[in-house]
Amino acid sequence: MKILLIADQADPLLWEHLDRRKLEGVELVLSCGDLPAAYLSFLTCFTPAPILYVHGNHDGVYLQSPPEGCICIEDTIYVHNGIRILGLGGCMRYNQGAHQYTEWQMRWRVLRLWFPLLRHGGFDILLTHAPALDLGDDKDRAHRGFSTFLRLIDKYHPKLFVHGHVHQSYRYDFKRVRQRGDTQVINACGSYIVEL
Repeated sequence: MKILLIADQADPLLWEHLDRRKLEGVELVLSCGDLPAAYLSFLTCFTPAPILYVHGNHDGVYLQSPPEGCICIEDTIYVHNGIRILGLGGCMRYNQGAHQYTEWQMRWRVLRLWFPLLRHGGFDILLTHAPALDLGDDKDRAHRGFSTFLRLIDKYHPKLFVHGHVHQSYRYDFKRVRQRGDTQVINACGSYIVEL
């Protein structure tokens, strides 16, 4: 399955200078948040692939104007063609803004998913906005990752962990793809294609 991963910054080749070749063969689009709702809605016009998203810390406007034609998978397991996708948006709390959580709050969100996790036998893709702790995160409080995500990865061994939040321009040593055990970890900032 060819999956388009997007996060944080609208890709000019998809938004301003639409290059349809970037969407050829794409069967699923996963958004890690912090993208304009209009951008996601625009993409629905050019691909039949479902567009699934979680919230970023700058997506408070989605409450009044969510992206049209897209599916929010916050706090749920969404199954597409047999692929189980767990969605947990937001980032580490650093002020009183929307979609921000303490480590304990994120852990509680996961605990509330015990029955769906049991019923589905785990998940194949973990879709988040924030990274996991010490796995592509940064040192400032706003961009620290969640240790809860590490526990999820180590317990369920998903094929993919996809996040955004840490932009390429934030770090001189930016690394898009990492590995943790059997799980490929991808920072989707901008856009990235992966085959599953």
